[in-house]
Amino acid sequence: MSSPDGIDPRAFNDPRNRYPTDDEFYAGDRPDEAALQEDRPRGGSGDPYKHPWTWGTIAFVAFVILIVILGIALFP
Repeated sequence: MSSPDGIDPRAFNDPRNRYPTDDEFYAGDRPDEAALQEDRPRGGSGDPYKHPWTWGTIAFVAFVILIVILGIALFP
């Protein structure tokens, strides 16, 4: 193993060790002249800082916490 990353030098020319680039990999299941846009866009969500909860969920959680606190306060 003379390679610094531990790869056997005999495997460098092995065709099984060829990995496609991201563009080649994701274009493999698309036709050459695609009429429609990509239906599975690659990448993350549009706004990474947007909180996934809705106001209804936040209100429900606040209501449950309020009920628990009132239950503890009224019935010690």
